[in-house]
Amino acid sequence: MADTDRLMTIREMCDTYGVTPRTLRFYEAKELLAPHREGQKRLFTRRDRARLTLILRGKRFGFSLEEIRQLLELYNMGDQQQTQLARTFAIAQERLADMERQRDELNAAIADLAEQIGEVAKTLADMAEGKNAAE
Repeated sequence: MADTDRLMTIREMCDTYGVTPRTLRFYEAKELLAPHREGQKRLFTRRDRARLTLILRGKRFGFSLEEIRQLLELYNMGDQQQTQLARTFAIAQERLADMERQRDELNAAIADLAEQIGEVAKTLADMAEGKNAAE
């Protein structure tokens, strides 16, 4: 059996992807992953590993689980993933625009806070000089 075809246990998945068993069970409950079951034992296929990689990447980029689910469901459309790629592209563009807007807002807030801190530091320094002059 090729290593890529090897089934992985929940522990191996956790160690490989840096997730908890609870996370894997959650994604299974949300029908994002569908491991094989041998009694209570979950065995994850290459397909599950690929899906988990996409789920984690989507979460890191701020995609909702529903968006991720919709994108994963488009994989089997039979059009060589053209629909999936086009939808992913559109969602990614929207998310990038949101992230850039958030970054710009954060940069403006950082600049404003730095300016306020500078003004307070100057006021404190002026007050300390006045106190020293009075002594």
